[in-house]
Amino acid sequence: MEIVEIKAGQATLAMTVQPHMVNGHKIAHGGFIFTLADSAFAFACNSHNERAVAAQGAITFVRPGKLGDRLVATAREISRSGRSGIYDVRVTADEVVIAEFRGHSRTIGGALVPPAGPKQD
Repeated sequence: MEIVEIKAGQATLAMTVQPHMVNGHKIAHGGFIFTLADSAFAFACNSHNERAVAAQGAITFVRPGKLGDRLVATAREISRSGRSGIYDVRVTADEVVIAEFRGHSRTIGGALVPPAGPKQD
């Protein structure tokens, strides 16, 4: 996987389907597509520098991914209130929708990147 872009409430990751990522039908295994979508979700919900984890995630497979396809997962924040967030992730291959993922996040306290303090010797 490669990180393409991260902005507040958004993230885009990409991955090329390799031979070890296809199933017995010679199409991309759903677990790899889910992993890509879940990873984009994770970067998007942690993009506000508040530690967040998944509370729930669900995926709908629309079309099969194929060997050699470059899959792009684009996550966007739908709602963020209190400790809860909802994020949608669209996975595409050549701009054709492969899967739709929805993730619910929960913040768990603390910052991912702590503020810079005085330098310690």
